[in-house]
Amino acid sequence: MAILVTGGAGYIGSQTCVELINAGYDILVVDNLINSSPESLNRVKEITGKDIELYVVDLLDKESLETIFIKNRIEAVIHFAGLKAVGESVEIPIQYYHNNITGTLILCDLMKKYDVKKMVFSSSATVYGVSESVPISENFPLGATNPYGRTKQMIEEIMRDLYVSDNNWSIALLRYFNPIGAHHSGLIGEDPSGIPNNLMPFITQIGIGKLDELKIFGNDYPTSDGTGVRDYIHVVDLALGHLKALQKVMTTTGVDAYNLGTGRGYSVLELVAAFEKISGTKVPYSIVERRPGDIATCFADPAKAKKDLNWIATRGIEEMCEDSWRWQSNNPNGYKVSDNALLSNL
Repeated sequence: MAILVTGGAGYIGSQTCVELINAGYDILVVDNLINSSPESLNRVKEITGKDIELYVVDLLDKESLETIFIKNRIEAVIHFAGLKAVGESVEIPIQYYHNNITGTLILCDLMKKYDVKKMVFSSSATVYGVSESVPISENFPLGATNPYGRTKQMIEEIMRDLYVSDNNWSIALLRYFNPIGAHHSGLIGEDPSGIPNNLMPFITQIGIGKLDELKIFGNDYPTSDGTGVRDYIHVVDLALGHLKALQKVMTTTGVDAYNLGTGRGYSVLELVAAFEKISGTKVPYSIVERRPGDIATCFADPAKAKKDLNWIATRGIEEMCEDSWRWQSNNPNGYKVSDNALLSNL
C-alpha cells in the first residue's frame, strides 16, 4: 500500500516526501512539473536512499490519473498540487478556479471510485482573509480575499460535503501560515521561477547577488517596528505536520481543520535582521507604499494541532534563516538542469 503525493516535486511536497520515506511509508508522486523540477525528487533520493516513482501527470487529465489508481494500491492521498501565487490568481482567476478546484474534484472522484477515502489537504491561512484579532484559531470566520485563497476555501467546503455524503471519509485540512527554510542538508528548498513572490527567497537571492534591493510594503503598521508581522514556519516542521495528520486520518473518520504555524509572529525587519546575522550579508531595502489587503499582524493559534495531532513547530527563526541560506548558497540557480536528463534518472 502506498501514499499518493500530488504535487510531490514542489517545495513543501518534496520535504514531505523525505519525512514520509524516513517514517517508513511507500510513496508515489504525481506532478505536472509546471512549477517544479524532477531534480527535487533526485535530491530526495539522495537524502533518503530510496527511489521514488514519479508520474508526470496533470490532475485535469482524468484518464492518465486513473491509470495510477489502477496500477497501484493506494492507501491515502496527500494533496499539494495546485497553482499558488496570490498575485497571479488575481490576474488569471479562471485558470486558478479551473486548475485547483476541477483538479481536486477529479482526484476525489477517482479516490471514491477506488475506495481511497483518506486525505491530507494542503490548505492555507489565506482562507481566514482579514482577521480582526490574533492569534487566529480554526473557529475564526473564513473569508478569503483573493482567487487563490477562495479556491482553498471552496475545496475545504467540498471536503466537508464529501464527508456528509459518505461518513467513511477521513480528511485533514492543513492551514499553513508562512513556510520558509529548507532541508538541513541544503539539497532541497524553495526554487521559485522568475522573481520570487515570497519574502525569504527574495532575501536569499539578494544575499547571493541575484537581486539588488528588498521593497518593504509599509512601515507604518501598529507593530514593534512598523512593518508587517507574520508567522514564519520551518518547512520541515510543516512536513512533519503532514506526517502527523496522515497518522490521524488513517485511524479516524471525519473532517477537521488544523493551523500549522508557530504561534509567534516576526516582522519583516526582524526576519531581515535574523538573516543578516546568520549569513553575514547585508540586505539593502527601501520602504514603499502598503499593498492593498495586507494586514498588520497575522499569526496562528496552533493549540488544536498540538492537542489532536501531537504536533508542534520546534525550529526557530535563526534555523529557518540558516537553512534557507545554506540551500540558496549551495544552489544559486535552484534546480536548473535539463529536465529530460533528470526524468531518465528517476
